Amino acid sequence: MTLDTNNPSARICDTLIVGALVIDGSGTGSIAADVAVHQGRIVAIGSLADWHAGQVFDANGRVLAPGFIDVHTHDDTNVIRTPEMFPKLSQGVTTVVVGNCGISAAPVTLKGDPPDPMNLLGKSAAFDYPTFASYVEAVNAAQPAINVAALVGHTALRQNHMDRLDRAASADEIAAMRAQLREALQHGALGLSTGLAYGNAINAPTDEVLALAEPLAEFGGLYATHLRSEFADILEAMDEAFRIGRGARVPVVISHLKCAGVENWGRSSEVLQALEIAGRHQHVGCDCYPYTASSSTLDLKQVTDTYDIQVTWSEPHPEMGGKMLKQIAAEWQLDLHAAAARLMPAGAVYHCMSDDDVNRILSHPATVVGSDGLPNDPLPHPRLWGAFPRVLGYYSREQKLFSLAVAVHKMTGLSAQRFGLHERGLVREGYWADLVLFDPETVRDAASFTDPMQPAHGIEAVWVNGQLTYRGDQKRATGERAGRFLARQRAATTN
Repeated sequence: MTLDTNNPSARICDTLIVGALVIDGSGTGSIAADVAVHQGRIVAIGSLADWHAGQVFDANGRVLAPGFIDVHTHDDTNVIRTPEMFPKLSQGVTTVVVGNCGISAAPVTLKGDPPDPMNLLGKSAAFDYPTFASYVEAVNAAQPAINVAALVGHTALRQNHMDRLDRAASADEIAAMRAQLREALQHGALGLSTGLAYGNAINAPTDEVLALAEPLAEFGGLYATHLRSEFADILEAMDEAFRIGRGARVPVVISHLKCAGVENWGRSSEVLQALEIAGRHQHVGCDCYPYTASSSTLDLKQVTDTYDIQVTWSEPHPEMGGKMLKQIAAEWQLDLHAAAARLMPAGAVYHCMSDDDVNRILSHPATVVGSDGLPNDPLPHPRLWGAFPRVLGYYSREQKLFSLAVAVHKMTGLSAQRFGLHERGLVREGYWADLVLFDPETVRDAASFTDPMQPAHGIEAVWVNGQLTYRGDQKRATGERAGRFLARQRAATTN
């Protein structure tokens, strides 16, 4: 920031965004203001008529908010292999948290093919980071268009040190996993994630996870978990997560909280009550994606005729991608489980939730937004491209589930606070200039289950670390890639 020598009262910055309606990410209302950006940071907010800039951007009364923080992603290898990150950038996301559900790209040393569900992150060649430090170096060398923060996956650690994943880890194996986790925490990992519902982690007892979580407190890390069950045993699974958090003295984040399965519909009130009761004594929270369908690898335990299951890919039968499992079973004249077994390894979308439960969980004050998108799926769930505009357009503007300020808060300020992302998530002087400009009247998701790779409407501009990286009027990235790896800088301790 410098002075204009021809007008000593004027100030000069790199970028000046004028005429914006600023929603700052704190959950409070909007203000009309200009915003000045210099050397990647927000340097002034207010009436800035005496400022000059190399780039002046007229917001035209549109909403200027912090860039959205996608706290639940599986972009681990994609931020390096496809650093343009267009599916995220085009919906206003400026930071992703990778390493969720117990699967991460680092630290990983494969013994063969990546075990399920690590195969969601890519083929074996995509795993080239035996230490967390090497992953950080690779992210920064790739210069992705968005920022990257990372958790360490429990299943990744297990496959590094165990000969079989269908058993509990030994004391020596736990010690080796703890040593790798400590290395990661020393290099800025946010914490540990688990995916205890998956076959390659379900045999890990609570004591194994607790022993791994114990080093987190020293580094101000957190524990994020894909629960052992999101079906009938969800309350018991939540209790396990809270016990691990209490034992390790760290915050707990329940990943993609949901009531899955028709027999579970309507239980969101008691699930949220359990979260609130735990929250009286420890730091807990959850993330949620704004859809009634989940997506992962095809899992025989989830195969049922009570809701639709769409197959998104199949290694032995790629021609079946996009078809419903019921249709495939009928074509093959098999029952659903036999057809699913023939398709595996495969991916699927499960239409397993009710609108009422999603609405209740998404609107809860403890909930932040994560897409849980699968970028390597050839027919991805539309959340990969549309999660954040869907919250703004469908849930806030159309359904009036919460105000626009609350919607932004759930995707920015609260997310940064919970995951310890320092000087992010707010439009505030001194903070990094991760910003999104959108039209509150037109913003919406365009991606669908049949045509999922569609950029959102109404996202007009995105800045990452002060650089204009996306222009909505042209539906294209500018080519600037200003993202970086974000190391954990402080403990996440707020509900």
